[in-house]
Amino acid sequence: MLHRLAPRYALAASLAALALIGPGQAASAQTYPDHAVRIVLPLGPGGVGDITARIVADKLSDKLGQHFFVENMPSPDGLVAGRTVINAPADGYTLLLLTGGIASSVAQYKQFPLDLNALVPISSVGYFDCLMAVAAKSPFNTLTDFLDAAHAKPGALNVGTISAGGVQNLTANYFKQASGADFVIVPFRTTPDTIVALMRDDVQMVIDFYAALKSGLDSGQLRAVAWAGPKPSPAMPSVPTASAQGVKDFQAASWNSLYARAGTPQEIIDTLNKALREILADPDVKQRLLALGIDSRASTPAEMDAQLHDDIKKWATVIDRAGFEKR
Repeated sequence: MLHRLAPRYALAASLAALALIGPGQAASAQTYPDHAVRIVLPLGPGGVGDITARIVADKLSDKLGQHFFVENMPSPDGLVAGRTVINAPADGYTLLLLTGGIASSVAQYKQFPLDLNALVPISSVGYFDCLMAVAAKSPFNTLTDFLDAAHAKPGALNVGTISAGGVQNLTANYFKQASGADFVIVPFRTTPDTIVALMRDDVQMVIDFYAALKSGLDSGQLRAVAWAGPKPSPAMPSVPTASAQGVKDFQAASWNSLYARAGTPQEIIDTLNKALREILADPDVKQRLLALGIDSRASTPAEMDAQLHDDIKKWATVIDRAGFEKR
């Protein structure tokens, strides 16, 4: 598990780091960026994370006057991308875009094979929550309807997710624990597989991200019944949250965030944070990301650090209660 420095030690560490920054590094921080910057992504091309990273990279290029480009490095638990950034110079020219999935990954290890203390957050990019949906022909018009049926016939209903051990699957386990309902969680390899199962009534509800379910929602095949996050998403604001429908203490949000290697000069972190705040407030960017189900919002580095650690703790509790064996 990760540990935070106590404030006095964090201050001492910061002063020590400043003492190590020579005149050349200070000048570099003041003129940052003066050449191209790469954003390493632990995901393959074409997905929501990739599209998000490229939108942000293009806008950072416009805002800061240098080319920001995305380099895809997909690997289990983001280890290749993470190590690439950790092993790069702490100069702000190699950045890392992480998703909330990193928290669920860390929580599943006895000792995560990547030192996240070697990374520092710059800002969140956006938040996106899991959505609970049923088939349009389903008798369940609300999440309450589903839960009533699950309580009436324990073990009779199935919920489909992808990515066994991933955020969607853990969200289903979290929902089961929080609601007290007895249903079977069925993992599938892909979202289309879960949709086929839903249409066949092999599963009676699916839990996935909005972008993955959007085509089924738009075509009328699916009906959204609840958001898993703390508030309704702007993508479908009329759909209530699970907590608003009686599932107390249940909130499962995911996010994208930009990170740099620890030791990167604070001036560079500040420059990037300021640029991201302006970019993510831009109406065009907000609309483009909202189409992917992402609520674009910047944060302070401290807020993002707290979010990561809180999520690790939350998923660790879910995993322990579910009885999953840690790696």
